[in-house]
Amino acid sequence: MNWKSVILAAGLATFGVGAVLAQQTGGTLTIRLNSDIRATDGLNRDGNTDMVMHHIFETLVAYKDDLTIGPLLAESWTLSDDGRTYTFTLREGARFHNGAPVTAQDVIWNWDRRVAAGSDWFCNPYFDGTQGLKVESITATDDRTVVFTINEPNALFLAQLANIQCNGWVAHPDSMSADGTWNTEAPIGSGPFRMGEWKRGQYLQLERFADYVPLKTPMSGYAGDRTAYVDAVRFLTVPDTAAAESALYAGQIDVLPDLEPANIGEAEKNGAAIVTGDGLGFQVLLVQTDDPLLSDVRMRKAIIQAIDFEQIAKLRSSGLSSFNPSMVPNASTFFDESFLNWPRYDVAAAKALLAEAGYKNQPITIQTNTRYQNMYEVAVVAQAMLQAAGINAQLEVLDWATQLDNYSNGKFQLQSFSYSPRLDPSLLYGVFLGDKATDASAQWENPAAMDLYIRSTKEADPQARQNLFRELHGLLVEDLAVMGLMYVPLVDAVSKSVNGYTVWPGGRTRAWGVSKVN
Repeated sequence: MNWKSVILAAGLATFGVGAVLAQQTGGTLTIRLNSDIRATDGLNRDGNTDMVMHHIFETLVAYKDDLTIGPLLAESWTLSDDGRTYTFTLREGARFHNGAPVTAQDVIWNWDRRVAAGSDWFCNPYFDGTQGLKVESITATDDRTVVFTINEPNALFLAQLANIQCNGWVAHPDSMSADGTWNTEAPIGSGPFRMGEWKRGQYLQLERFADYVPLKTPMSGYAGDRTAYVDAVRFLTVPDTAAAESALYAGQIDVLPDLEPANIGEAEKNGAAIVTGDGLGFQVLLVQTDDPLLSDVRMRKAIIQAIDFEQIAKLRSSGLSSFNPSMVPNASTFFDESFLNWPRYDVAAAKALLAEAGYKNQPITIQTNTRYQNMYEVAVVAQAMLQAAGINAQLEVLDWATQLDNYSNGKFQLQSFSYSPRLDPSLLYGVFLGDKATDASAQWENPAAMDLYIRSTKEADPQARQNLFRELHGLLVEDLAVMGLMYVPLVDAVSKSVNGYTVWPGGRTRAWGVSKVN
């Protein structure tokens, strides 16, 4: 079968390249969202929600373009000789949108709020000792100095504070209503934009915070200078990809993140500039290892050998990315060819494994959605390849919210899924590893792998960490608990009236540092 034709049938076009114009100023920057945000509290989250909230709020530290950690709300920090005490100095002049200065007491209040949320906070296991790192105390020595003490030296403490998905940002306590609940409509942050109007399902508009005092260090990733040049940024919800592209060409949208790589040529023909870069978003085929049928590793291996992941990666990315089944991305300094070790595409071997496992044509369902075209198209092609190998693969197309809930609750056999960027391999391993009895979203249960992961978070030597990642990948090859496909390239289409727009490996759209020709 011509798998390229299967992908083309799902809606792909052609490939090209583009550029960005020089900077101007002013106006409202309109950015497309493929789905509305979920909430504003930092707890009920997804990738879109994280991205928007980081315009309103600031974390103490943040990732830079080179994936090292840089300053943001904290202008500097020191580490004690024993590696357990981090002392942060807050940025001079940092103020909340209500005019109040940002203080160390505010940092403590936010930390306590998240800890009190327990399992509702996505990143609680990263700080409560479950995965090795435990914050033992957080104190203020004065209004601009906050001190974290951890249980033992940990190579990822700063990275976890900067973790975009953790939303460990600092809000003003008045973000809570009088009844003690979060004020969803009027959260108060210290970022370059403040909350404006939110019309659910339509748009969320943020206004430039005129009193924002940035760092003097240059903008880099999510760190450094976050000066806003546009008066407002409107995140416009346009679920349909074709409609979003038409809106870009008609001038109704200024920035279209995550353009399909195969649609670059069409976008350029319509006058858009194209900005590309290496991405860290991990596209995978998830497998429920607790499923009665898929608990047999022979079935999982048969599925892997029935799917030509390499060809899918090449076609899906129009050659911008290659197949990578590991949790160490190609762009990482830890990556080498050993992380590409994986069962090879071999339909005959897949059929032999099916027979050995006693497969009787039971249906195997792949859950997907049409909100994210990459997830849908991978599911379509995987289904066709599995059926060609004699596996009764069925497609279940859900709305994105339902699929995400099923992921969180472990209610699936296979899922076409993507993870937003984790900027260190340990962070990605930490997302997958866990105990399904206590965390249904955990994909990989293996005590030996968990031990290696925890060791990778404590080890500072780069070579030693790479060796730990190699061991982890070896265990994954044995368990086949996650079927990695590729790291999705960054491809954004931008109106030529937009100035200074760039992408970075973290993959999250940034409206600061950007301006428009009015």
